[in-house]
Parts: sequence; C-alpha cells; structure tokens
Amino acid sequence: MSWDVITGLRKAAADAKADADVRVLVITGAGEQAFCAGADLTGMRGDAGFVETHDARGELARLFHDFWDLGKPTIARVRGYALAGGFGLALSCDLVVAADDAQFGTPEINVGLWPYMITVPLMRSMPPKKALELMMTGRRVKADEAERLGFVTKVVSVDELDAETDQLAQQLASKSPAIMKLGRDSFYGVWDSNATDALHYLHTMLTLNTMTEDAAEGIAAFAEKRDPNWKGR
Repeated sequence: MSWDVITGLRKAAADAKADADVRVLVITGAGEQAFCAGADLTGMRGDAGFVETHDARGELARLFHDFWDLGKPTIARVRGYALAGGFGLALSCDLVVAADDAQFGTPEINVGLWPYMITVPLMRSMPPKKALELMMTGRRVKADEAERLGFVTKVVSVDELDAETDQLAQQLASKSPAIMKLGRDSFYGVWDSNATDALHYLHTMLTLNTMTEDAAEGIAAFAEKRDPNWKGR
C-alpha cells in the first residue's frame, strides 16, 4: 500500500460515487496471495519534508471517510493476507467476505510501530479489547476466528469466494439506491452519537424516507404482490 495506491483507491471511490449506474463497490486484491499486506514501509519514506509526509499519512484516514461517505454499499473480498493497513482497509468496508485461507493481523508492533490509523475501523468491527489484544500482540487471525469475532461477514472456500461475493453484491444492488443511501448514511451518522441525539436524527431520517418515491413504490409493490420498480428517488 503506497501513496499512489491509496490515492488511486480514493479516485476509484470518487468515480463510483459519481456514477449513478454503480450500485455496489467491491474491493479486492490482485492475485491469490493477499488482499493487501499493508504499507510499503520503504517505498513510503520518500524524500518529502516533514509536514508533507505528515499530511500524506492522513491519506488513509481520508480513504476511510471516502468509503463511509460513499452512499453505496462496500464489500471487501479477501483472499490470503489482510495485514496492517490492509486489515484496516478491509474493515473500512461495510461487509467482508473472506476465503478460508484469509489471515488478518496488525504486525506493526513487531517492527516498532503501532497501527494508529486503522484503530477506528478495528474498534468499530470487534470488541475494543479484542482489537487492542491484536494490536499489542501482532498475532494473525484466521478466517474462522475472524468470523466468530464478527468482523468478517461470511467465510467460504476459495472456490466459492467469487460466487459468494457476486451474490451478495447483486443482492445489495437489487435494493432501492435512494433508500440504501439514506439508510447507510444514517447508520454511519449515528455510530458515535449518544442515544438521545441518535434517535432525534433517525426520527428525521424516517420522515425523509417516507417522502421518497421509492418508499411509495415499495409499499405499493408489497400490497400488489409484485416486485418493486425502483426509481432511485
């Protein structure tokens, strides 16, 4: 994961957000060995100044926000290693489908670093003390344990990975894009809120939802026992 890779992912997310025909974004690694093995520790040093380098290190956080603000579902398709920043990248997605050969971990502690930037997606995806244990020990988590901890949506065999990911993406893409955006935005919008503020916000969002054409269409289709014809508005 180099600066160029992160910037490229941000551009891909922006393109997907702007394209009305895109309903779901799937993130995956090239090849069969890894989803992403983390930062390029040597290639990311460069010869930039301190302030420029400090700002560039925030690019991963900006990528996480790009995904959370996308307004469309995101799926991480994980085969092999998802380590360090790659682990955080996977958990910044809404859902994670993993092959049974997947391994997750935060090995930064072993080279005198700490996984600072991925702390938020890790703590949002599993019990905080479990995330801390992984960050302090640097140990690897296999796919079956990852599913038990709750940060992997589903584990399948390597041969089933593509089909399972495609099926999930198609299921998500079949929903109203307008309601998916409103609902998903609401989910992330209340994540860190207290109950009172969250319920006030969600009350407003419920009213907005009921005013959309797709809500009216969905209710009509249910009453008429037919599939809805979503307009995305």
